[in-house]
Amino acid sequence: MSADSLHASATALLESWSPAAGPDASLREAMLAFLGSAPRGCLREHTPGHITASAVVFSADGNDVLLTLHPRVGRWIQLGGHCEEGDATVADAALREATEESGIAGLRLEPQLYGAQAHPITCSLGMPTRHLDLLFRITAPAGAVPVRSAESTDLRWWPIGALPDNADVLIR
Repeated sequence: MSADSLHASATALLESWSPAAGPDASLREAMLAFLGSAPRGCLREHTPGHITASAVVFSADGNDVLLTLHPRVGRWIQLGGHCEEGDATVADAALREATEESGIAGLRLEPQLYGAQAHPITCSLGMPTRHLDLLFRITAPAGAVPVRSAESTDLRWWPIGALPDNADVLIR
């Protein structure tokens, strides 16, 4: 478990991801180029930008998605956050973050990449940076009740067809 294993897992995820031509394919290539030049690019210490682990958490029936009203971003977004040196892979980081932020035990992660996004942000570093999000689809157990953590202003299930106006989440 190290910066090396996180970097290797991020690279492998992106290399195996085959998005359609267009913005996603371009983002894939940009992220691979970033990783090629940033051996510690999966850790928040890499101030020009860093890979982050995101979790799009769906209800057991797939009809709802769990979103957090992020205090720093001010919008409803998916769960997730920074990779840590104790995470063996980016997928491990996404599952850890989803469990910590939702309070839900028994989440199931689909191991392939669900999608990717890039966001300019001033994160916990206190200076402008870029979050290069690798997104994973995670399914909650039936009847899961989320518990808001200190990292969220609000946390709730939203019907996929009725997301809040200020939601910024990838739904496929």
